[in-house]
Amino acid sequence: MPEDKAAPAPRYHHGDLRNALLEAGRVLLEEGGPTALSIREIARRVGVSAPAAYHHFSGLDDIAVALAERGFAELAERMRVAPRNARGQLAPTGMAYIGFARDNPGLYRLMFGEGFHTAFAADDRIRSLRSAAYGVLKSGLSKRLPPEEIGTAALFLWSLTHGLALLMIDGQFDPGADADALIAAVLRLSGKGLPTSGNDHAQ
Repeated sequence: MPEDKAAPAPRYHHGDLRNALLEAGRVLLEEGGPTALSIREIARRVGVSAPAAYHHFSGLDDIAVALAERGFAELAERMRVAPRNARGQLAPTGMAYIGFARDNPGLYRLMFGEGFHTAFAADDRIRSLRSAAYGVLKSGLSKRLPPEEIGTAALFLWSLTHGLALLMIDGQFDPGADADALIAAVLRLSGKGLPTSGNDHAQ
């Protein structure tokens, strides 16, 4: 009796192969993290040969950078549209940041270089997109702090949200806990440690 063989990958039919390859890479990221990325497997899932992928990407590092670009753009947009009042509330931005990481753990890890530190360190696009996301965090502080304090406060907030995000996606919290309530409580507490105008607090 012949042994079962894996079902063939669906054949590629539409015109945007680059986007299809990135979408397949993103699925792989969420299935197995950055180490799961493979040009051969990405191409197989799209239904093309590996050489066909090289018409759009110079190699796996190039695919990883393109995926990270998408991730940072989505992260910045999610923070940008988070609700804030005229006083510049901080907690909704932090919730949006951590929510993105929780929704896209594999992509989030990749964005900060997991498995691709050398490629990302040398890429100006990644540095620019990280700066753009950092700028969204800083923008919420402009209504609360004097200009000379914004940089330090933004770094504090980024460190806090990045750390919370990693703890969440690593499963380091009680699985029975209300994650959203816990994140909100930590972010409120962090706001009390920042200089404020009047009675303003991060909520």
